[in-house]
Amino acid sequence: MSLQFINVSTASSQPPAGLIVTLHGWGANAKDVASLLPLLNLADYQFVLPDAPFPHPYSPIGRAWYDLRVENMYQGLAESRQLLTDFLKSLESTTGVPLSRTILSGFSQGGAMTLDVGSKLPLAGLVVMSGYLHPDAVTAAKSGIPPTLITHGKYDEVVPLQAALKARETLKSLGVAVEYYEFDMGHEINPQTLEVLRNFVVNTFG
Repeated sequence: MSLQFINVSTASSQPPAGLIVTLHGWGANAKDVASLLPLLNLADYQFVLPDAPFPHPYSPIGRAWYDLRVENMYQGLAESRQLLTDFLKSLESTTGVPLSRTILSGFSQGGAMTLDVGSKLPLAGLVVMSGYLHPDAVTAAKSGIPPTLITHGKYDEVVPLQAALKARETLKSLGVAVEYYEFDMGHEINPQTLEVLRNFVVNTFG
């Protein structure tokens, strides 16, 4: 089992300034994420957009990192965690970009996977959009969790704002450099989210 993905090269023939891996949410897919890239204005960066390994229970084209239905909660998480870890470690050999020049980002369930897997790898940074912490995901991480950007909607009806506050406090208690933004929105990625994401990328790679 391996992850299928969309690879978006830089706009020029120059080597990428950095690599950005973005994980979609529950029921979405890599194409959904790809549609946002023109709005980011990060043409010097390479993007890798993996599809989650499991089919979504309610959508023929949606994918899932693990099950979120009450009767099967978190089923598939261990497999996705291992697949994503192996995938990220393999990227340098295919892209030429080391993990130290790679940002892992994700929305919703993809944001939870970003915190879980990304906290244990020597990445340049993590971006968590409308995400949440898996139970014990970060406490099991080694020291040296990458700098993390957290964005969330004040009116999120899917992942409550409290999840973002908990993630921020947990990371800060571990000494992680955290940037945190709340926006007047629901469970979505709005232009303001993309703007702070862009600034975080540019500042991280400086």
